[in-house]
Amino acid sequence: MKLTSKQREFLRKAAHKLEPIFRVGKDGFSEGLVQGINEAIGPRELIKVKILQNSEVEKREIAEEIAAGIEGEVVAIIGRTIVLFKENKDKPVISDEVKRVK
Repeated sequence: MKLTSKQREFLRKAAHKLEPIFRVGKDGFSEGLVQGINEAIGPRELIKVKILQNSEVEKREIAEEIAAGIEGEVVAIIGRTIVLFKENKDKPVISDEVKRVK
């Protein structure tokens, strides 16, 4: 699902109240990280990932790698926080609302 700018804005607002549930440290990108995020994003559809201060990875680069790994979308990068979205076709939580946003 390719997001429009209005859908991204809607998702940024929805993510405002969320706390980051994953943290990227000095090890950076790993398959274990992607697997964990993929399992967590399935039932939620929208999560935040925090890049810690000791991490030496470029935030845009790690965001794109994670999104590709989970087959999702980068909604926003706010400071050192990445907001990710992946549609759950079986049990949609917010994707039905996102589709109504034009």
